[in-house]
Amino acid sequence: MRRSTLSRSLLATAVVTTTALLATACGGSDSSSAGTSSSGGGKTLNIYAWAGEIPDSVVKGFEKETGIKVTLDTFDSNETMTAKLSSGASSYDLVEPSQYTVQQLIGQGLVQKLDHSKIEGLDNLAPKFRNPSYDKGNQYSIPWIWGTTGFAYNDKCVKSATSWKTLFDAKYKGKLYMLDNMLASYIAGLQVSGYRATSTDKNEIATATAALEKQKKILAGYNSTNYAQLLSTGQACAAEAWSGTAMAKVVQSNPHVHYVIPSEGGSIWTDGLAVPKGAKNTTSAYAFINYLLRPEVAALATDDGSSASANQAARDHIKDTAALKNPAIYAPDAAITKSDFLLDPGTAMQYFQQGWTKIKAS
Repeated sequence: MRRSTLSRSLLATAVVTTTALLATACGGSDSSSAGTSSSGGGKTLNIYAWAGEIPDSVVKGFEKETGIKVTLDTFDSNETMTAKLSSGASSYDLVEPSQYTVQQLIGQGLVQKLDHSKIEGLDNLAPKFRNPSYDKGNQYSIPWIWGTTGFAYNDKCVKSATSWKTLFDAKYKGKLYMLDNMLASYIAGLQVSGYRATSTDKNEIATATAALEKQKKILAGYNSTNYAQLLSTGQACAAEAWSGTAMAKVVQSNPHVHYVIPSEGGSIWTDGLAVPKGAKNTTSAYAFINYLLRPEVAALATDDGSSASANQAARDHIKDTAALKNPAIYAPDAAITKSDFLLDPGTAMQYFQQGWTKIKAS
């Protein structure tokens, strides 16, 4: 899901989604035999995806080449998509969940195992996305786009910064912002305390809570909307930030604003394609997955969608070379080596919720 000043951030919906699904029983999902020409449906394809993440050029190109008619419906939160699948009323052949939602859909038996014998181009994916922690072996999902959670700073105020510690430095009191999002804030709180962003340990979360409580005293506020503009004007010295269109535009237009993945790791997110249980047009679904795995098609995620493609081979086909050099779109490979995929915290969500309540009340 593209991070912007709108309410479309994956992390902004993670709290609601995960909380709503914690009580769901976990049951496995077996692969179906669908996907053959005899049982995989006709010349139609119904897709449910994040708004704006699959460019029209991709859909039109696929329709022209294959003759398959695509119906593309969109959603603005993982929760909305999951609820639609859970209701059993959907007729989608492909959905586009974020990484932690893939875990939840697998646990609920709402998506089917992919038949890799029907998929071509998996080797085109960047190494980070070939065997992700949330879906080992890409058994249920194929990554499409990705982004990061880090921070940005204005060098007129902060000479240079590489660590989350900048956002906890009293020297910049009153000119620091954190994302107004529980899990996003805890990425910084955990990592600045020496822990992984994926921690579900009660004591580690408590330590992070204490760090965030102390930090709150020096913050100008929590902001998930216009922090990029505040950085550009100098009203903010540094702010926790999501990569994506809004941040990328400011980095590109203002040489004093820099987006970085903190030395502690930050986090990484991805939205990918999965086949729902009971999908009728699986032949078309696999055809679309294969189409998206082509480097020249995957490049359109950047050129026409302003998103970072999970397809490594696509980089040689991207015309917008400035996007490849913009860390608020494509974070350097070396910078994300320690980045964690933010996962479904399961029952540990209660510790985050309790801590966040305490932080906001302090």
